[in-house]
Amino acid sequence: MARAAEPATVMPLSGVRLSGQGVLRFLGFEIYRARLWVPPGFDADNYGALPLALELTYHRDFTAEAIARRSLEEMRRIGSFTPQQATRWQQALQAALPDVKSGDRLLGIHQPGVGAVFKMAGRVVGEVPDAEFSRLFFGIWLSPQTSEPGLRQELLAATRAAGQP
Repeated sequence: MARAAEPATVMPLSGVRLSGQGVLRFLGFEIYRARLWVPPGFDADNYGALPLALELTYHRDFTAEAIARRSLEEMRRIGSFTPQQATRWQQALQAALPDVKSGDRLLGIHQPGVGAVFKMAGRVVGEVPDAEFSRLFFGIWLSPQTSEPGLRQELLAATRAAGQP
């Protein structure tokens, strides 16, 4: 399948380096492998201030609707937003994301002050042009309020090794 054949060494953004990677498991089953790329000087406590890229390689099949619904649930852990924002963001994320199959790699790019871009196999599959959405969305993995602190620690491994918080 062409989507899974994208080389693992492709840099998702210029000037970034791999910070860390880890696997999300639920009830012992692997859900996806995550890899995080950040620019020099990245500060985990202010993750929304600089561009970053997060790649998820799925080990299970999910619909875009299921991913969007779960994402909004997780975003509520990170910060508050209105019911109107929740409806708008869920619709936008569902439209921006494809359904995924095991082996698919989805790349999310956080653009501070702009929003999020999603790519698969090197091409843009969708965007959510809302800066607050993007900050909360990437906070699912990077915020101290994440539901997966172990995965967060793995993703931020290189920034911590470099003396960053």
